[in-house]
Amino acid sequence: MRYPRNLKKGDYIGVTAPSAGITNQVKLLRLDNVKNNFEKIGYKYLETENVRTDNQGRSSSAKQRAEQFMRLWKDEQVGAIISATGGDFMPEILDELDLDELKGLEPKWFQGYSDNTNLTFILPTICDIACIYGNTAKDFGMRKWHKTLNSSIEIMNGKEIEQESLENCETTEWKDSEDPYEEYDLVNKVEWKNLKGEKKVQFKGRSIGGCFDVVVNLMGTKYDKVKDFIEKYKQDGIVWFLEVFEMSTPQIYINLWKMKNAGYFENCKGIIFGRPLMVRKDYEISYEQTLKDALSSLDIPVIYDADIGHVSPQLPIVSGGILEVECENGKGKIKNYFE
Repeated sequence: MRYPRNLKKGDYIGVTAPSAGITNQVKLLRLDNVKNNFEKIGYKYLETENVRTDNQGRSSSAKQRAEQFMRLWKDEQVGAIISATGGDFMPEILDELDLDELKGLEPKWFQGYSDNTNLTFILPTICDIACIYGNTAKDFGMRKWHKTLNSSIEIMNGKEIEQESLENCETTEWKDSEDPYEEYDLVNKVEWKNLKGEKKVQFKGRSIGGCFDVVVNLMGTKYDKVKDFIEKYKQDGIVWFLEVFEMSTPQIYINLWKMKNAGYFENCKGIIFGRPLMVRKDYEISYEQTLKDALSSLDIPVIYDADIGHVSPQLPIVSGGILEVECENGKGKIKNYFE
């Protein structure tokens, strides 16, 4: 696995929109504050042309999105790239990227989540480049950064940090705020859970995963190199991290069934699920029961309702790195290793 060079003070942090763009006026003000916040801690800010444009869910054409992403990657002054936001149409840019060229370039940190799984998943599995599954750029515009945002910068600085589970999180109800610098509304208590009710669960291995909805969309395409990745890193063992954006419980079950039968869970040391955002409980089947029904035959530890993904705040995860995970009495720890 290739790890990017450490982000240094004075480097540019590049922001681009490989999926949707940002045009909402409140969010644009928040984006302006991203620049201010980065500059306060010693970094320069560079934004591609497509960040503040959007047409039917796309910031620009697939070719333009790929070109602007690659322009930042090739710019030696840019020490890291953070996606502006998520979206729905990011898979389109994969056909416009030269992945062989990416393999030959110096790696740099790329961070994003949700639709950005299209990159945070294939960069490690195809290009052997570690990246970060974590907040998009607009989150860095809040008035006072949550500690999880500082954790992202620490990882980019080359620190192998240990992160503890959070005390509280937001609700799953989306709402539009008129305050462009609004901080997280932490109203729900956080409790990590072990699927089989174990008192303590602990596992370690090479990490892969992201937004579950995107991972299953990539399955079976020419960008699906998961089995090669598992074989290459079989001595490390594999740790999956997954989080649901929007699915019914039958969809979750069937998609986990597909992963099992595609060999995705071979040599798996454990799975950690983030808090799901939108889950429809069809047939009165709960999310927890769905995980049990789908995964009990694997005989591997499973943690769920962890601080990963769409229900903020989220702990940044190094996709492609060594991940050590622990859960006991509702509390958890995650440590990233650059190995």
